Amino acid sequence: MPPRFRPLIPLTLLLAALLIMAAGPTTPMPGPVHIIGNSAGGCIQGAVRLPDDAPGLQTVRVGKSNFWGHPDTIARLLQLARTASAAGFPDLYMGDLSNPRGGPMPGGHVSHQMGIDADVYLDVNPHPRLPFAARENLEPPSLVRPDGRSVDQSRWRPEHAALLRMATELPGVDRVLVNAAIKKQLCSTVTGDRAWLRMVRPWYGHASHMHISFLCPAGQPDCPPRPAPPPPGDGCDASLQWWFDRLDAPPKPAPPVTKPPRPPALPAACIAMLKAP
Repeated sequence: MPPRFRPLIPLTLLLAALLIMAAGPTTPMPGPVHIIGNSAGGCIQGAVRLPDDAPGLQTVRVGKSNFWGHPDTIARLLQLARTASAAGFPDLYMGDLSNPRGGPMPGGHVSHQMGIDADVYLDVNPHPRLPFAARENLEPPSLVRPDGRSVDQSRWRPEHAALLRMATELPGVDRVLVNAAIKKQLCSTVTGDRAWLRMVRPWYGHASHMHISFLCPAGQPDCPPRPAPPPPGDGCDASLQWWFDRLDAPPKPAPPVTKPPRPPALPAACIAMLKAP
């Protein structure tokens, strides 16, 4: 085959992926825990659900989010909530984890497909336990100024740094993603032990929540390896400055109009899992 041609994804797989993205299963796949994935995404069998109410946490936006994950992920989030509560924090607001069987989620969230990623809102201000209706449209405010160059000092609290550190110290954490301005604030204010800053990495968005990414659990050979671990050091170097240099760079010309991107090429085993009754 000439090199300019690329193999096409079979039409049946494309249609299956589109149907899955439109309306995924609402129940987990029974059986032993099994994560399957590749660079495009994945799925999980045997997922368990994070409780909507547990000591130190509340799920939010239940009508728009999903709270399923590997049992280790759920246990570690419950541990984070207990640790934060014992330190005097209000209940943590828990955002997206994964669908009941993983796979594509509405609105993207490519990384939230295998039950080992979780969004936790960075709202450390006192707040009560809310009824479900009051949680549905909850949107904690951004901690980042509109220009993206620094945090909003009227909203930033030392507790934000303390909560992020708690997340980095959970067992099996691969990295914790936040907005570059939040990482910059940590770099300029954290004193004493700064080793944990290595695990906090800048990423697009993430101005009001952190994304906790866990390593593949033991005994999951079909779980794709995570990216290379964070490099040595605290990350307060040129790699962080790169994010702010981009703000000063001239805008790039609009790309030419192309065909819509193809749906993620999920492993065939995942498509079968997501289509199963």
